[in-house]
Amino acid sequence: MKHCFDLNSLEDTKLLANVLAETLVAGDTVLLSGPVGAGKTELARMYIQTRLQEIGAVEDVPSPTFTLVQVYELHDTEIWHADLYRLTAVDELYELGLDQAFEDSICLIEWPERLGSLRPQSALSIAFELREDDRRRVSLEWTDSKWNTTVSLLSFMTKTQG
Repeated sequence: MKHCFDLNSLEDTKLLANVLAETLVAGDTVLLSGPVGAGKTELARMYIQTRLQEIGAVEDVPSPTFTLVQVYELHDTEIWHADLYRLTAVDELYELGLDQAFEDSICLIEWPERLGSLRPQSALSIAFELREDDRRRVSLEWTDSKWNTTVSLLSFMTKTQG
């Protein structure tokens, strides 16, 4: 299934992050794709900061471009934020423990095309497209019906359904 809408501002991105914060649970994976500067890291940062605030934690949320993975502890699970842009081989994902994280953590994965055969089939894919007017076009794609609730919560932001 597919659902598309525009993010017109950082506030819209924050709303998207808040909906994800309300719905993601351990075992959920969100795949973030799009060109450099499209908003992948910003969405992940806003989501992580929202979840950390829930437990009274305030933490800097850097891009994991150079570390590949940043892990954040919540009361009941972990959030794994991975940026696979610099990944040189799929085998590195096993060394990082990402295969296990897919099962018992919340995973936000930038540059998911580098996952190869490890790409979770039940993941929610969020693709960002830069527009000339500084807005972002966002396309959500999913096959697992567990994402239907998340997508329906986003309906207030919908301009076009594709």
